[in-house]
Amino acid sequence: MALSKEVSRRGFLKTVAASCLLSGGLGRAVAEEPSPARAKGGKMKIGSVSWNFRGIGAGPPMDEPIEIIGEMGFDGIELIVSQPEDLDTYWKEPVISQLRKKLDKYNLEVSQFVLFQSAVAGLSSLGAEERNASLRVFERGCKIAAELNAPFINIVAPWATELKGPSSYLPRYYAVTEGAPNVKYRIDIAEAFDFDAVWEQFVKTMKQATDMAKAQGLRFSLENHTHTLVPDAMSFRTLWDRIKDPALGMNLDIGWLQLQREYPPIAIYQAGDKLVNVHIRDIDGVGLRFVGIGEGVMDFPGVIKALKDIGYSGYLTFEQDGVPDMRGVLARGRDMLRKLIA
Repeated sequence: MALSKEVSRRGFLKTVAASCLLSGGLGRAVAEEPSPARAKGGKMKIGSVSWNFRGIGAGPPMDEPIEIIGEMGFDGIELIVSQPEDLDTYWKEPVISQLRKKLDKYNLEVSQFVLFQSAVAGLSSLGAEERNASLRVFERGCKIAAELNAPFINIVAPWATELKGPSSYLPRYYAVTEGAPNVKYRIDIAEAFDFDAVWEQFVKTMKQATDMAKAQGLRFSLENHTHTLVPDAMSFRTLWDRIKDPALGMNLDIGWLQLQREYPPIAIYQAGDKLVNVHIRDIDGVGLRFVGIGEGVMDFPGVIKALKDIGYSGYLTFEQDGVPDMRGVLARGRDMLRKLIA
């Protein structure tokens, strides 16, 4: 039985990457391969994250999200690991083979395989034991991503572990619901917080993660969120300039960017050829709540124009906060983007 082109390509890259490890040139084939987001003559595709239909912390199974997103006619889906223990209880055979069959049934690509912050929370830690435990989870995630034929392994950039807020997910602290607008905004910062030390270790850790992705024939996409070590396009470029590896790319979340009062089209130009994936959101005029796609103030025509200008041909993936009519909101957003792309 002949292997698919994608499986053959990934198998070849993994073999070459392994050879490069022995020769000191890890992942050269991956680094020199054209980005999936820069395919010549390619057209932007539209996808949905699985957690639009299954809460981001809910974990497996993934059958229902695949079925819904496939039936809606999307091109791709992002699957996610919520907790490290899910790797032992769900993300293994025969489940992976069953998921591949279901994906094939709906002609769905896994555009990214995602590790939620709770699965790799120690990646920004200065403690070697905690950091290495998260790197081991990351490496296992890379292997699963390869088995699912996903081109990217993705995480949201972590925040410094020395920062604590009233929300366990620190980026969400913007969403003040009680006492607004007079509630006082505060994040607790540990005594003797040494940002330089945190940043230098973070650069080294992201280099390790990039190498792990390359060893599996993947690229590593790092996403911006508020209060993290990479909140925007320019901070990503600063990181990339330290690592200088084409296997590292940016996943730009336009909603989290505008939350910080930045204009997403400018960030797209700033990311330039480092941009490998885009998460699509809309946001209200106050800048506190992610509303239904097309119901807020996001300049989607400006976003699409900027993407076309830089030659982007990767995924536009809807990541929608809970709304009463999720299918309807995503269907209207999908149709709106298709018109803008055309």
